[in-house]
Amino acid sequence: MADAMNAISQSMECPVCLSTFTDPKILSCSHTFCKTCLDNLLECHGNCQIRCPICRAVTQVPNQDVGKLQTNLALKNVIEDMKCHPQICTNCKSNDRPSAVVFCQDCGKYLCTSCLNMHSQWGDFIGHDVIAMSEISSGNVSVRRYRKCRKHPKEDEECFCSTCRRFTCFRCVVMEHKDEGHQVIEAAAYEDKHMKSIEYLKSKVDKKQSCFQKYIDFIDEQMKSVDNAKKQCTSDINIAYDEAVRQLTEKREILLRDVKGTAEGVEKELENMKRLAQKHINQLTTIAEMVTNRTKIPFDMDTLAAHDTLCEELLEGFDQEDPDYEQPRKSSKKGKSVSFERNIGKDELGLGQIVNVVVKNFILLTQDSMNALVSTPDGRMAVGCNPGGVNIFSADGQLQQTVLKDIEMYGVGFLSDGRCVVIDTSNNITLYTPEYTKFNVMFQTLSNDEGGFSNLTVDGDDLIYVSYRKAEKIQVFSTAGGQAVREIPCNGYEPQQITSYHGSLITSSDDTIRSIDKEGAVQHELKKGGSFLYAAVSQGNTILIAEVKHNEDLVRIDEYTNELRHIRNLVNDFKIEKPKRYWCYLQQYRSGEIAFCIADRLYIFH
Repeated sequence: MADAMNAISQSMECPVCLSTFTDPKILSCSHTFCKTCLDNLLECHGNCQIRCPICRAVTQVPNQDVGKLQTNLALKNVIEDMKCHPQICTNCKSNDRPSAVVFCQDCGKYLCTSCLNMHSQWGDFIGHDVIAMSEISSGNVSVRRYRKCRKHPKEDEECFCSTCRRFTCFRCVVMEHKDEGHQVIEAAAYEDKHMKSIEYLKSKVDKKQSCFQKYIDFIDEQMKSVDNAKKQCTSDINIAYDEAVRQLTEKREILLRDVKGTAEGVEKELENMKRLAQKHINQLTTIAEMVTNRTKIPFDMDTLAAHDTLCEELLEGFDQEDPDYEQPRKSSKKGKSVSFERNIGKDELGLGQIVNVVVKNFILLTQDSMNALVSTPDGRMAVGCNPGGVNIFSADGQLQQTVLKDIEMYGVGFLSDGRCVVIDTSNNITLYTPEYTKFNVMFQTLSNDEGGFSNLTVDGDDLIYVSYRKAEKIQVFSTAGGQAVREIPCNGYEPQQITSYHGSLITSSDDTIRSIDKEGAVQHELKKGGSFLYAAVSQGNTILIAEVKHNEDLVRIDEYTNELRHIRNLVNDFKIEKPKRYWCYLQQYRSGEIAFCIADRLYIFH
């Protein structure tokens, strides 16, 4: 009976924590573990699935909530029943045995009061380690379980077969593990090796944690230096503001917003690096505690498999490369390079300007291919090509996707729900799903003979605007297709490019930018003789205008108010390659980078 109870007790233990199951949950492979252990494994993996430590099968966790996995009700009920029944004395021989009051670690038996009195009087047993049942039930003390062979219950498992990964008695060694290839050692030797392995892993964890902690400390230093630069710059701006009085309030707010945006963008980058590093430490700590903080040695195949899996995952963590200090150093450099330049001797009504290093890079496109440029709903940049296709670039200039490869286009736009609108070189509008599947919707646009070259934009109400250079007008369509819902006249000028802007439109026509209402009336106008102008809406809801001097191959980008009043210069006379044709586009990434595209190159200004 004692052996049966011992076997039942072993089956009540979680293979990971080696303690009695608490809230046992079943994986799809039918193995059972504590909910807390599964929570820790899910946190280490950092996704919505768990790999079973025993058989390594993968279980999908609904909504990353282990609590939604199936509960092992039968096992849970058995454990609760065992908790409700007191442990009986395993030394008494009568059928009606009393409850145990202590457990003798050396004898491996539970003893009632009478047996304890007899046990205390035996000379050989005076030095035995006896534990009160109250200490065991409170969880303050763990019971040392004696290993008995399942095939030979009277024999201790004194050996360990490294080949079979199991403990065994001497009789089993002779009968089952004597063949060549079986490596059998003493159980005590395996336990000693196991404990040394745990100590080794713990030292590796400590070393790796120390490495990442130094990395986090370094990031903190960089964040502090960026913060100091931000404070110094803010202080300089406030001093200049006090000297220039209230006339400069609007300018002051613009400058403070600039320095704050720059510094906080860098701080956000550094904070994200710090978070990832801390997450790695937490993962190492969690799984290391599951492996190293044990007072028990795993004995059966399931617990050994779980232990081996956890050790492998811990070793995989050590293979991750040490932190790259160059990345936070580069990010902090952007923040620390921010400074404030007073307008002394220049413009007495201006506080000054935020100066920063503009980092430039460009992507070489297919020769003479660009015909459209627009920001995507997920914050990337789409370049429409005349030979066909839309190339989508990240903010750092990486080509990430190419879609609609067979479509030659004049313009492209995205609706609020992610649908894509394209106008091709025959002035036909096509509507696509966010996955770029074509909708069966027809639009009655003007032909090339009637309208000439076309351009396209969409507004916040998902209305589609198509401009025609030859016809000198703009048609407005709903996404339902059919005829235009209205027309906007462009009196005496060609709307070469159009951009939707808060209930109005921005049109570009060679050297002139116009802000017009939905009836075509010109509200504001900006003209730069000898240059070509291209407009875009910034992430701050201001207007960006690129001024291109094609005779010198220079581009200047400035920021303007909605009334086309100048705010500040962003890019000053940047030298571009001579374009194949005088057709350019300007857009801004959601993350702040400015994209300027000529026929065969995409420039990204950070």
